Amino acid sequence: MLPCGAVLWRRLLRKRWVLGVVLGLSLVYFITSTFKQEERMVRDRNLLQVQEHEQPIMWKVKFSSGNSSQLSNQCRNSVQGKLLITDELGYICERKDLLVNGCCNVNVPSTQLYSCDTCLPNGCCSVYEFCVSCCLQPSKQHLLERFLNRAAIAFQNLFMAVEDHFELCLAKCRTSSQSVQHENTYRDPIAKYCYGEYPPELLPV
Repeated sequence: MLPCGAVLWRRLLRKRWVLGVVLGLSLVYFITSTFKQEERMVRDRNLLQVQEHEQPIMWKVKFSSGNSSQLSNQCRNSVQGKLLITDELGYICERKDLLVNGCCNVNVPSTQLYSCDTCLPNGCCSVYEFCVSCCLQPSKQHLLERFLNRAAIAFQNLFMAVEDHFELCLAKCRTSSQSVQHENTYRDPIAKYCYGEYPPELLPV
């Protein structure tokens, strides 16, 4: 035998007005939840637009000719090149001509300053070390600043970590998703290291 409460509940559910109340409350809850979700999405979208357009990203990059490493007669350099090395002063040299302080030996005839050999007018180069050396030219500062001002949200994690012109050029010249098409082939298989504002020109495959 069913409990008295269950019997009363069944009788109530058979009445149309009770079903109407339940349906009405369900509809009100659905509409309210939908509006709240829409308001949240609009608020988040507006916040993102404000961040993008009204509050420029506070990049840490410093463009300055004098820094602590130069004052202490030490140089950071591009490190990984097997044949060539670029130091933070913009000199590019053969690895064998790198001094113990990390700087290129400027007294060697083959050492070059701010060299753009292997680089195209669009800022893409076929050799990483030449890309970094060319990028370090003081005249490239405005180009790099324009790039940072237009950098997509996706690049914030990469470029907000750099603190000066040299670190920016190291990061900018490395190959990235900007240099490839279809995720597995280079847009330009020869000039694939770019310091410019835009990715390499898309070549036919």
